[in-house]
Formats: sequence, structure tokens, C-alpha cells
Amino acid sequence: MKLSDPIDLAQALIRCPSVTPEDAGALDLLAGALEGLGFACHHIRSATGGPEIRNLYARLGTEAPNVCFAGHTDVVPPGKGWTAEPFGGAVDQGRLFGRGAADMKGAIACFVAAVARLLESGKPKGSLSLLITGDEEGPAVDGTVKVLDWLAARGERIDCCIVGEPTNPRKLGDMMKIGRRGSLNCRLTVFGTQGHSAYPHLADNPIPRLLDILRRLTETPLDEGTPHFQASTLALTTVDVGNPATNVIPAEARAGFNIRFNDLHSGASLEAWIRDMVAQAGGEAEVAVEVSGESFLTPPGPLSEILAQAAFEVTGLRPELSTSGGTSDARFIKNHCPVVEFGLVGQTMHKSDEHVAIADMEALTEIYRRALVRLAETP
Repeated sequence: MKLSDPIDLAQALIRCPSVTPEDAGALDLLAGALEGLGFACHHIRSATGGPEIRNLYARLGTEAPNVCFAGHTDVVPPGKGWTAEPFGGAVDQGRLFGRGAADMKGAIACFVAAVARLLESGKPKGSLSLLITGDEEGPAVDGTVKVLDWLAARGERIDCCIVGEPTNPRKLGDMMKIGRRGSLNCRLTVFGTQGHSAYPHLADNPIPRLLDILRRLTETPLDEGTPHFQASTLALTTVDVGNPATNVIPAEARAGFNIRFNDLHSGASLEAWIRDMVAQAGGEAEVAVEVSGESFLTPPGPLSEILAQAAFEVTGLRPELSTSGGTSDARFIKNHCPVVEFGLVGQTMHKSDEHVAIADMEALTEIYRRALVRLAETP
């Protein structure tokens, strides 16, 4: 396998059907490639959330700065509708096909190829490392966060990090993520007293109270956005009564909603606001809140500027600095060092016939190589 060519490694990784939580040999394959470049590889396993998850941390060098690339080899199930073999890694008409090509085995291969090319001209200053998890598409409780805990226990520091998520909406060079909105899910249950619909005064119907609460939650926008974030949003995801009878007032009614929030809020502040809205409606209710990630921002600085300049030199485009989209493992890394996300074009991620352009993989490899040269020289 020629490691300076990202296609070979990307094809080999795609041919490992590593649907979360299965590894299917992907991390051993990657570790073997990295050891061939001189990296010291450590396999970190964790099973606190269910099946055992495999993770990999690999480092070349011992000096600062430690420039890290973070990503994941686990993928979502292929689903139906493919014209190519989902785990075949086929190349056709200038495109590499397969589950994980965009999200994000392709970017991992590009980074490894960038390192291989960099080493051809001698070892760079500082250290290079990769933090690769098998638990990004799943619950994410046994993946990146466990490796970060392991690093902290060893006293090992990451100075900056590039996450290889497919950040570009249309063309390579379109967009870089310098933060992400937080995500909160709420399950709301309103209780009443069951009764006959012909005698509503003898029952306590929870449905009007639930509707009143939902009105209170949705009638006023949470905010108007901030300089780096769009406005926070609240989206109703389900309203359930589960009542098959037409002549029965139900005893309870339920709803679910998701809030994507910017840096004007925290999970705790939003939970307090939700509970206040529920209390204002009166009656008995139960609120269950889960925050999968807080909002965060890496302010524009040396890391984003170096990567953006490299992208401009290669593509002619200067990436928009964005915080749009869902969550990523950058939400864990931001507690340890500055982090940005930049990878391939994400138009086909999680879709059938997921693919990336071969030309984009070559360009991303060169972007990473140029960025690594400059980051290694940044104090």
C-alpha cells in the first residue's frame, strides 16, 4: 500500500464494514499503516455504554506542539438503494464509492497521506498525532471522550486539533467549522385524569395543558443569533396521546422536542426555562432533559487562519467560518485545545452511493500537508 496516495488507504478502510459498534479490522489496518510511518500506536478499549468500543491514539514525536487529527472509522449502516457495493471501495468516473468515503474514512486517508508526504522531506518540528474512535456515529460515550481521559491521566497534551468531518456543503474549500451549536432533547409528559368524553367535567384532560405548554415554548424565538452563531431553534419532534378510543379522555399526553442552541444559552439555562414554562401552565407534569453537547466556539485565530490559507492556496476558495450543522466529537476536544473541523464534501454522507471525488482527496491531502508544515512552527 502506498501511504502517500490517499486512495489506497481509503479503499482499504472502506472495505472494513465498521458499522458502529463493530470495528471490522479498520483500526488495526490504520495502526499498521501509521506504525510503518514511525508512529507509536495505543489501542484504548471501553465498554461503559454497552459493547466494547475500540479507539486508537497514535503519536509521532515527543516535543510540542502536538498537532492532532481526530476522526472516526465507524460508519452508519449502508441501507438500501446502492448501485455500488457499499463496502467495495470502487473507483468509477473519478469518484470513490463506499460507506464512509465522505464521513470520514476518506479524510483519515488524506491526513495519513499528508503525513507520509511530509516525512519524505524530513521529520517536522514538534509532534503529530491521530485520535481515531469507533464510537462517533453511536452513543459516543466510549469513544473520543475516553481517549481524552486516557491522555489526561498520562499527562499528555494536545496543542491543537483538526477534525476531519465532511464540512464542505458543495465544493472543497467552502466551509470550515469553528464551533457547533449545543443540542438538547426534551421529553414532556403531562398528567390528568381519564374519563368519559361525554362527561369532561368529571375528568382532567391533559391535552389542552400540553398544547398550552407547547405554545409557550414556541411562541417567542429563543434569540436572534450571535456574531458566530445562527439563531437558536426549537423543533417539535413528536406529540403523542396513544388513545385509540373516541369516547375516552386520556390520562396523559406526551411531546418531544429538540433545541439547537448558540452560545447565549447552556443546557442548564434552557432546562430551567423549560421547567418554568411547564410550571406556568399548572397541573402535574414530568420533564426529562438530555443534553448531548453544549455550544462551543474556537474564536478565529492561528489554527483556523493557517488551515484557511492552505485551503485557499490549493482550491482558490477561502472557507466560510461556520458553526452550522449538528454535533461532532469536537464538542469533547474543545475542552482540551483549540479545534476546527475541515474535511471533504458532505453532500452524500449517510446516503446510498456515498462518494467523494478523487480530485478532492488529492487536494485535501495537500491542504493538510501545507497546514501541518505551518502548525508545527506555531508556538
